[in-house]
Amino acid sequence: MALFDEDVTIRPPRRRLTRGMVGGLWALALAMVVLLALTFLPTSYVIQQPGPVYNTLGSATSADGEEVPLISVEGAETFETAGALDLLTVQVRGNRERTPSWLELATAWFNPTQAVLPIDAVFPIGQTTDERSEESAALMVDSQKEATAAALIELGYDVESQLTVHSLSADDSASAGILEEGDIIVGANGTPVTDTASLRAIIAEGAGAPVSIDIVRDGVAQTVTVTPKETETDGETAWVIGVTLMSDYEFPIDVTIQLNNVGGPSAGMMFALGIMDVLTPGELNGGENVAGTGTINAEGDVGPIGGIRQKMWGAVGEGAEWFLAPAANCDEVVGHIPDGLRVFSVATLDDAIGALDALREGGDLDAVPTCTAE
Repeated sequence: MALFDEDVTIRPPRRRLTRGMVGGLWALALAMVVLLALTFLPTSYVIQQPGPVYNTLGSATSADGEEVPLISVEGAETFETAGALDLLTVQVRGNRERTPSWLELATAWFNPTQAVLPIDAVFPIGQTTDERSEESAALMVDSQKEATAAALIELGYDVESQLTVHSLSADDSASAGILEEGDIIVGANGTPVTDTASLRAIIAEGAGAPVSIDIVRDGVAQTVTVTPKETETDGETAWVIGVTLMSDYEFPIDVTIQLNNVGGPSAGMMFALGIMDVLTPGELNGGENVAGTGTINAEGDVGPIGGIRQKMWGAVGEGAEWFLAPAANCDEVVGHIPDGLRVFSVATLDDAIGALDALREGGDLDAVPTCTAE
């Protein structure tokens, strides 16, 4: 005799969810919804991270896909080099068409090699991605010319310069219909002009008064008059004539810098050092792997750049132990130097050469200026 009916299945009583369990499930569902929203909602930021590193003493890929010296010289004796004089770049993840997700931004925020920046700081309002690329390429060309001039002048060569209108900055530029692309500016208000700084000084002195500008257009000398417009940048007011200027030079020897798909002016100082190393016997860097960054002008002044923290991480990634940083960037350097990297502060090309001299000759490196907290 069976105690139970074999056709009957006995199930244990269903366990009811407690209020706490229900709340937990709702919290999990809400978290999933938030995570999904953070993945797809647009943001107003981009991510800056270390980019490729290029040894100015090494090779680069030409537009034809061939490996060629990054710096080559014709018309002068050249010498063997060793070690590296690395220039650093940064990459930007995101643009106005596709910004990083909030999840990507959160990850970057806690990554010391990356920086989260407002998109307007990288892609100005009203400027397209193509326009930004064109501007960046023009700045690279200009920086190569300035670096070549700085290096050759430092080595005792005679270098003649002229100031050229590269473009008008906007349709409503003060120079619209007056100055044209390719105009060579030779003077202003009766004073000879050979660089941007001297022209700006003359314009500022007039405080908005019309400026008489002597130019050469298609080989013909003439004089035009431009009335500057007042503008404000970073809280400072200035008078501008609304043109982008580029210094052009007559070099006694041919220097070619081969670097594709890299823009901006921040490689100027390292270009100058690489040119000097190629043109002088011995090893300017003592055969060491040295990295650095900074703009430069023909007078040898080293200027600040963006993304220096990411560039220091890029240097470490390439095995550099020494880093040349613009003195104007020192406030961003202090407290953020990666382990294994020693940073020297430079304000001029001579400062950079002095740091390399101490490194090459085994001098007192503690006497070389560095970035310190103020």
